[in-house]
Amino acid sequence: MSLPPQDKPQDRPQDRPTGTLFSDALQQLSRLVRGEVGLARAEITLGLRTAAGGLCLVLAATVLAISALNLLAGALVAALIATGVAPGWAAAGVGAALAAIALMLGFAGARALSPADMRLPRTQANLRRDAETFAETFKESVTNDPSS
Repeated sequence: MSLPPQDKPQDRPQDRPTGTLFSDALQQLSRLVRGEVGLARAEITLGLRTAAGGLCLVLAATVLAISALNLLAGALVAALIATGVAPGWAAAGVGAALAAIALMLGFAGARALSPADMRLPRTQANLRRDAETFAETFKESVTNDPSS
């Protein structure tokens, strides 16, 4: 009469040879590393999407700045001159206002490109936790190995 599968001695970690335990641990580590690489890829993809959004904002700031300077500057200066502002002051005021808008958009885009967004915090936390778990499991299997 054979024992049920869960009661076979070779299925219990403490009854398995160290080499087998080590081989199993390496296989589990390999699966774990593949999973972490997948997570890192997903986080990098998300970071690149965020960076692309930031780049679009910077590009929009540039286009707006150029378009605004080319299309509206002359009209605004002319309108200010018509209200009695000296031509030099009218041009300076319009230029300053458009430059302020361009700077705000540029800073918003640059902030979206921050290196802090590229750190992969979940991957780092998972790798740290997995390394600790692997170390504990290996330590326990070596401690409980009857052949050592």
